[in-house]
Amino acid sequence: MSTQTDQRSTTPAHRVRTRTLVVAGLLVSLALAAVVSLFASASPDGLEHVAETLGFAETAADSAVAESPLADYGTAGVGNEWLSTAIAGVVGLLVTGLVAFGLMRLLARPSGRD
Repeated sequence: MSTQTDQRSTTPAHRVRTRTLVVAGLLVSLALAAVVSLFASASPDGLEHVAETLGFAETAADSAVAESPLADYGTAGVGNEWLSTAIAGVVGLLVTGLVAFGLMRLLARPSGRD
């Protein structure tokens, strides 16, 4: 048995800066939101499907946001269907991210640093 320590186990691992990780994650998320929207299904979602199957779809009323710029998974005024869906996905991602970040900042424990 050797009493020598392995040098590889005592050197610190390469650390990734938090900012780098956040920016990379944001870029990957934005790319996925834009590209994956190409594969969005044109079929009705689960609730619409059940309403059609059970025969009460025609009694549904439009929601209060049915005329909003991002209604129905698209962007009003954009003629290209893929681009319209991609923009809606990116905007949705950014809004969700900003709300999550705001809640994180609001609910985070004080770090004790001044």
